[in-house]
Amino acid sequence: MKNQEVAELLFEIADLLDLKGIEFKPRAYRKAAMNIQSLAEDVEKIYKKGGIKALEKIPGIGKSIAEKIAEYLDTGKLKYYEDLKKEMPIDVESLMNVPGLGPKRIKILYKKLGVKNISDLEKAAKKGLIRKLQGFDVKLEEEILHGIELAKKQKRMLLGYAIPLAEELVSELKKLKEVKRIVVAGSFRRRKETVGDLDILIISDNPMPVMEKFCSLPQAKEVIAKGKTKSVIRLYENNLEVDLRVVAERSFGSALQYFTGSKAHNIKLRQIAIKKGYKLSEYGLFRKKDGKYVAGKSEEEIYAKLGLQFVPPEMREDRGEIELALKRKLPKIVEEKDFKGDLHMHSKWSDGVNKIEELVKRGLEFGYKYIAISDHSKGLAIARGLNEKRLKQQIKEINLLQEKYPKIRIFKSLETNILPSGRIDMPNSALKDLDFVIAGVHWKFKQSKEEMTKRIMKAMENPYVRIISHPTGRIINERDAYEVDVEMLLEHSKNTGCFLEIDAFPNRLDLNDVNVKKAVELGLKLSIGSDSHNIAHMRYAKLGVYVARRGWARAKNILNTYSVKKLEKILCGGKK
Repeated sequence: MKNQEVAELLFEIADLLDLKGIEFKPRAYRKAAMNIQSLAEDVEKIYKKGGIKALEKIPGIGKSIAEKIAEYLDTGKLKYYEDLKKEMPIDVESLMNVPGLGPKRIKILYKKLGVKNISDLEKAAKKGLIRKLQGFDVKLEEEILHGIELAKKQKRMLLGYAIPLAEELVSELKKLKEVKRIVVAGSFRRRKETVGDLDILIISDNPMPVMEKFCSLPQAKEVIAKGKTKSVIRLYENNLEVDLRVVAERSFGSALQYFTGSKAHNIKLRQIAIKKGYKLSEYGLFRKKDGKYVAGKSEEEIYAKLGLQFVPPEMREDRGEIELALKRKLPKIVEEKDFKGDLHMHSKWSDGVNKIEELVKRGLEFGYKYIAISDHSKGLAIARGLNEKRLKQQIKEINLLQEKYPKIRIFKSLETNILPSGRIDMPNSALKDLDFVIAGVHWKFKQSKEEMTKRIMKAMENPYVRIISHPTGRIINERDAYEVDVEMLLEHSKNTGCFLEIDAFPNRLDLNDVNVKKAVELGLKLSIGSDSHNIAHMRYAKLGVYVARRGWARAKNILNTYSVKKLEKILCGGKK
């Protein structure tokens, strides 16, 4: 898929336009980039099938941007982009990866200090030159140095973007009659929020045609190694490395268990095997005294022979799952099939791409029983947040759509902004006609831990606020979580009846799995929202389910598994 590659190009054009001080255009390019990034289908295939007209049908892409995408797909280059880079000879991509730096600051650093890249930036910071610039200070200079260290680390690919990529590779290989079984293992199978590489295992009696196909895939940028039982390629997208291993049928389960990990989980499992007189490896479970093969065809028989309840891949992180599995007391964690609806999405009324009716139709296609329209409120002007007048108009539209589509409950919601004081940016009088209100922190992230915790706790006390969106504010690979006492928020959730969210957007996944597990241990309920800004994003809701599974959540811990009637009783009409 070329989606990520094209999206990154558009994002960089937006950054360069920002540096030039051009208004409006950067936003159009970023919107187009986000929509390309979230496509389920390969943008190159869309173009080959229908040309520029097909590209124009993608939300947020007009004729001008469509022509530029076509030029890039046809030639691998884009003159417009190359010209922009000549005008502004800065390594924008690398500098934008440094937390605390945006286009305006990068422009100042270039004009005043000649900073063109990370190396120039680091030298200027270490010499103490940055703190002397207007609008900069010692603290910001220190943050930049810290950010440089983060930027130097290789970025792992977001799970949400790795999934369609892995599915595409598997789909191509499954077409071969020589492939009897195929599974992607590793951290991908454990559904970690980012993946460093992909490990694909197959069963095949004739693997050479599979290896030939694998090494000649159009997604392959480079063939690192090619053999009879193992080959390695590097993809164009994110330079992601993919390993393909052929495994004997009798060893497939043990190999799958071994390559799924985690390392800590596997070590404990091997220790149990030794105590029971066995030897466990990727090739199988063997009796230690005579080397006789005992099990290995499936993971289930490996765990059963060792006296353990089967451990789902998402739980294999050595967080107590082994001990509970030995006692056969592992919880039955939530599954995708339990998910009944999405409780956080944006429409064209604010910064979304699609009309509410389009979101409703997609929800019906997914088999949802409900969705919540949660556009931004007025405090987030950049997102065209709704004021009181526009909110009333939206409510009228939702009411009409509810009559038209009685098979799905359309919750009237609003994602309000939590001000530094803890108040939200809409009066309660404007919220009374909504089913429930979401509140989140969208700016002023630099408050102390105590201030931020009090800020969110106060918002949780508002009688109409029922959900706190993306509670720690982190953006994976881009921005650390702000300082906040999550344990106190969880306790306050119990006291106020205001629920914390698992924001399922790929670069958020916030709450993370560790904090979800804390919530579960307290017996709390959490919500899941895709935070979608177009209908393609709605599929990200399943990422929230994966986070919930990694946090050992049962169905009862997740509001999205409840019926419409029960959810209305819990969420609607303000706090009881």
